[in-house]
Amino acid sequence: MANYPAIAVERLTRSYGARRGVIDLTFQVQPGEIFGFLGPNGAGKTTTIRVLMGFLRPTSGSARIFGLDCWGDATQVKERVGYVPGDVRLWENMTGEQFLDFMAAFRARIDPKRRQMLLERFRVELDRPIKQLSRGNRQKLALVQALLHDPPLLILDEPTSGLDPLMKHEFLAFLVEERERGKTIFLSSHELAEVERVADRVGIIREGRLVAALPIEELRRRRTRPMEVVFAQPIDPRQFADLPGVRVLAVENSGTRFQLGVQDNLPALLRRLSELPVIDLTYAPPDLESVFLAYYQPEHARVGE
Repeated sequence: MANYPAIAVERLTRSYGARRGVIDLTFQVQPGEIFGFLGPNGAGKTTTIRVLMGFLRPTSGSARIFGLDCWGDATQVKERVGYVPGDVRLWENMTGEQFLDFMAAFRARIDPKRRQMLLERFRVELDRPIKQLSRGNRQKLALVQALLHDPPLLILDEPTSGLDPLMKHEFLAFLVEERERGKTIFLSSHELAEVERVADRVGIIREGRLVAALPIEELRRRRTRPMEVVFAQPIDPRQFADLPGVRVLAVENSGTRFQLGVQDNLPALLRRLSELPVIDLTYAPPDLESVFLAYYQPEHARVGE
C-alpha cells in the first residue's frame, strides 16, 4: 500500500443522464495526510465519495484507493476504508450495541480495547433502540462503526453533522491523533473552520470541477483581512487603485465609509491613509472564508486559475 497514493483520481467524470455530477476530476491524497474536500451542497462532493466507495461506476476516468480500482476491486477497497455517509441511516429497531456488533461481523478482526476506547471517548449510548436516539447520538454510532476496525483510510462525508460543539471539538482532535498514527483522512465538508483546523491540504470543488488543490498554509496566505475606514469627507475610490493587494469592496455614506479587502501591502496602505482625513479605522482578523468564496467567482473555472 505504501507505494501507492492513498487516493488517486484521474480525469474522473460521472454523469446522471444529461447531468454530470463531477467533470474531469483529478487529484491525489497521500498516505498520512488529512485532505479537506470543500464545496457547497450540490458541488459534487458526495458523488466523488460514492465513486470512491464503489457505489457508483465512473462514466469515464478512474478512481483508485491504495492502487485498487474503486469499482472493479470494491470489496477489497471497503476492507481498507472506514466510511461515514453524509446522510446517516441506521437500523432503527436495533440498539446501539446490536448495531455495532452487526457491523463488526463484517470485519476480519476488531480489537476489544479499541472498541472500548471509542465508546468511552465519544460517549456512545448502547442500550436504547436507535429510533429513540437523538441525531447527535446516531451520528456518534456511525462514527464509531467507521473507526472500529482501525482502517488505514477514513472517508468522511460531513462527519460532524448533528454533533454538539464539544463533541465536534473532540472528534476533530481524534482525527489529528489518527493522522499522527499514519492514517489517511478524506474529510468532505462545507464547514470551512473545521477543515482549516485539521487539514494538511484542501481541494475546492465547484459545479463538479476541481477549482483548487493546495496546502492549507497556502490557502491561509491568500486570505483577506477586512478593513473599514471612515473619512471626514468623501474620498475618491481611485485613491486605492494603484495599491496591489488592496481592494475596495464597498463605498458607503456618500463616499465617507470604505470597506477594504487587504491581502497584502499593508504598509503602503497605511501610508496612503495617513495622507487622508481618517476619523475611524477597524481592521478585522484574517478572513479565510473570503478566499474560499473567491473560488466561486465566474473566473475560477479550472485548477490553478
